[in-house]
Amino acid sequence: MSNVIGKSVNRYEGQAKVTGSATYSAEHQISGLVYGALITATIAKGRIKTLDLQQAQVSPGVLYIATAENMPQLTPAANDWFSSHIYEPRYPLADAEIHYGGQIIGLVVADTPERARHAATLVQVEYESETPVINPKDASFITAPRTPGLEQGNTATALATAEYQIEATYTTAMELHAMMEPHAIIAHWQENQLTIYEHTQWVMLHQKTYATLFNLPLDQVRVISLYTGGAFGAKVFPWPHSILCTAVAREIQRPLKVVLPRQQVTTIAGNRSATEQHLKIGATSDGQLVAIEHHAKSYTSPVNPTWAENCIGVTPVMYTAENLSLKQEIAILNMGMPTYMRAPGEVPGMFALESAMDELAWKLGLDPVKFRLKNATTLHQRTKLPFSAKHFAECLQLGAEQFGWKDRPQHPRSLTREGKWVGWGMAAATFPGWRAMASATVRLFPDGTALVLTSANDMGTGAYTMITISAAETLNLPVENIQIEIGDSRLPNGGIAGGSMMTATLAPAVVNACQELLKQVNAKTATEALQVLRGSGQPFLEATGSSQPGMEGQKWAFQSWGAHFCEVEVDEPLGRVQITRWVSVMNIGRVLNAKAAASQVRGAVIMGIGDGLMEECQLDPHLGLPVVYDLATYHIPVHADIPRIQVSFVGEPDLNFNSVGARGCGEIGITGVSAAIANAIYHATGKRLRDLPLTPDKLLST
Repeated sequence: MSNVIGKSVNRYEGQAKVTGSATYSAEHQISGLVYGALITATIAKGRIKTLDLQQAQVSPGVLYIATAENMPQLTPAANDWFSSHIYEPRYPLADAEIHYGGQIIGLVVADTPERARHAATLVQVEYESETPVINPKDASFITAPRTPGLEQGNTATALATAEYQIEATYTTAMELHAMMEPHAIIAHWQENQLTIYEHTQWVMLHQKTYATLFNLPLDQVRVISLYTGGAFGAKVFPWPHSILCTAVAREIQRPLKVVLPRQQVTTIAGNRSATEQHLKIGATSDGQLVAIEHHAKSYTSPVNPTWAENCIGVTPVMYTAENLSLKQEIAILNMGMPTYMRAPGEVPGMFALESAMDELAWKLGLDPVKFRLKNATTLHQRTKLPFSAKHFAECLQLGAEQFGWKDRPQHPRSLTREGKWVGWGMAAATFPGWRAMASATVRLFPDGTALVLTSANDMGTGAYTMITISAAETLNLPVENIQIEIGDSRLPNGGIAGGSMMTATLAPAVVNACQELLKQVNAKTATEALQVLRGSGQPFLEATGSSQPGMEGQKWAFQSWGAHFCEVEVDEPLGRVQITRWVSVMNIGRVLNAKAAASQVRGAVIMGIGDGLMEECQLDPHLGLPVVYDLATYHIPVHADIPRIQVSFVGEPDLNFNSVGARGCGEIGITGVSAAIANAIYHATGKRLRDLPLTPDKLLST
């Protein structure tokens, strides 16, 4: 074996990205390409009364304008996770109804992007407007139909008789996807052959979805997604603009490109719903939990009335309590559709739960670390299955040691530095261990190089390098000898880059393909296989391998764990919070690439700092449009906001989970981050902040 797994390996695609040779969706050069610009609604509820296209139609360069009057018919998508799926069940331009501000109401096609955008501004729209529901206080809530609650024991009685309890409400703001690469697509029809150039987290499902929508055999649809500049859940399925682009491209028989400006990304390409969570937690005087009540509310759009930000999913996996009451409710607002956003549900859920646990620890006079250690559950309280390869205690203990937690002052407002209050906080992290089915093909050439082929894509998480490492280790070849082709639906099904599943899903498939190749020639390494290959006169050896979940999910609950420790400085007169130290310790099974894994956790922590301190999207109360709409007005962390982030890993390979023992690490790092910050602010100032983001006005008004 080449013993490359677990070492720090440089990015396979790093040079291509920093030199600009990596080709993203909007950068493919196609002869005859034309450009589309969306027309979007300026009201949040009502219907289109008239749509005057006259000025736009005669504008220079305009080739076509699509509206609800001439939108082609589409075949319904199944909207499941295996055959076809779209984000908005309502198709673009389905009718004249307006459900949210920024909804697509037309598409202008022109010979240049500038002419298309200009013509779109010339379209005159008259609406029959209705009063939208935008303020959550005006919404009516129902039980979330797809998010099961849980009632275990008698929570009300246990809380009423608990020696100690806390009761608090926590809120989180609506957040926007702010990935570097805006949404973009090129749709190219050649008779009945469709090629889609589009970033996607799931190449094969994209292919199946477009084939379904346009009633084509699967082999007549090709999806190419070589590079994705960030996704975080917003690029798993096609959005309405993609479907519309593809339909119009077929109508005009020209390759058509649509790139969303940042302002349209904020309205029609997903968001993380705001949440409100009410927690009651009861405990005995020695710190044993007796009951947890976790009731959550989130918001969805009229175009997908069942979507829920599943905040309550974290509670059964974290801390043991005989009495549990979990309930998730949703309300419909006239806003663009919420969707998956890095650790959906877990991020707001862990903010509330870990903040409440800190509050109760202070009330009990217990060390928050020891309080968590005492109450950590050994089994999943919903499924009653034991956890596999759980090392949560080691995360807490090592993190506390590295941070120097034992030296923490036992009272708030005890530490100062240069006129600022200093506080230490911590919180746990968790995310499910998921994997799916994937396949890969490996070819070994006489020159000692190997090529791995799979449709999997890399959205910046390091999939190219992970595939390289898996093949190099199994074949006993240098990583420099491994070449990769991914991101094309003509290749074997590489699975999904979502839910932190890509490594756990694809690495075993690559290993299996390499092992099958060696097995064909009865070899243990590529060196032995090469002797056979060179003597055979064949151009290469080839094998395909697959991997998929078996029955292990009936025996074990799979979950990853972690702990965050942070130090903050608070300039109280200004309400300014500066994070000065950060330690994260994670248990994710086997770490395949130490450098990439640590980078993933650091990136997640940075995103969590944004979630905790600054990210917030407010909607205009009349128009329903975001009042922040670009990277200047929507605040995200910059270098000055981020301290050095120390990342460590503990635990063992989780071989119950898959053959390589690796669980995902893309999302766990963001969970618990905002709670750690809030808890540190309390230690610094004695002020408990329960509403994200933790902006200066909230600190000043507390």
